[in-house]
Amino acid sequence: MNYNMIVLDLDGTLTNRDKVITPRTKQSLMEAQKRGIKVVLASGRPTYGVMPLAEELELEKYEGYILSFNGGIIMDCRTREVIFKKELPVEANRKILDLAEKEQVDILTYQGAHILTNNQDNPYAKIESGINHLKLKQIEDLKTYLDFPVPKFLMLDDGDYLALVEARVKAALGKNFSVYRSEPFFLEILPRGIDKAQCLAQLLKLLDMEREEMIACGDGFNDLSMIEFAGLGVAMENAVRPVRNAADYVTLSNNDDGVAHVVEKFCLNYGL
Repeated sequence: MNYNMIVLDLDGTLTNRDKVITPRTKQSLMEAQKRGIKVVLASGRPTYGVMPLAEELELEKYEGYILSFNGGIIMDCRTREVIFKKELPVEANRKILDLAEKEQVDILTYQGAHILTNNQDNPYAKIESGINHLKLKQIEDLKTYLDFPVPKFLMLDDGDYLALVEARVKAALGKNFSVYRSEPFFLEILPRGIDKAQCLAQLLKLLDMEREEMIACGDGFNDLSMIEFAGLGVAMENAVRPVRNAADYVTLSNNDDGVAHVVEKFCLNYGL
């Protein structure tokens, strides 16, 4: 099969334990792009948090794409145009903020190059800030400030407690929202139907490509849909068990150039 697109999760997939792209992985992806293969970076991160890696891989030059907020936004790196967007309705903001208050958890969302939060000293908010290289901005009255739609919210607390909160928030918000934990300490709230597979289906349609032409690599629960959807679904060796079970192929870990191994074997035909 000739694969014309490779979709990569970031943390635990494209980047190693130090959150960097290794030289071998970068070299393989640059060679693939020179051969006309589209690279798509697909992450739960906000768009600004993906940009440094997109710039490192020169996606602007090679007409790659960023899929951010787990599929809420697709950006064309060449034109910097947002070609797909689905945000939470503005009328949902207050309800979600009320739930965070009721459950006594901190919360954050995004605006441009900033993370908006009710508590900039929260250790988990600092983790999100560090991962994405975005500044935390504390807003004393988020309910008044957030008079515009946002891509998602993150509720923040220790994993054991957030597991209890997750069930109650799902029940309170109902079927029009997607609620899940991306990390034990992150409870994500997004519009219903937003996941990486649905977003990629939109992109393939725009590019007049078939899913059989696509490789998708990931390691986490939020990668499961795209790994099942892709022509070749690849799990990292370090992936969670459901992702490994769903994959067509299991590569090496993110610390052992697993992405490079896939690109060399299936795109560059090095016959590894």
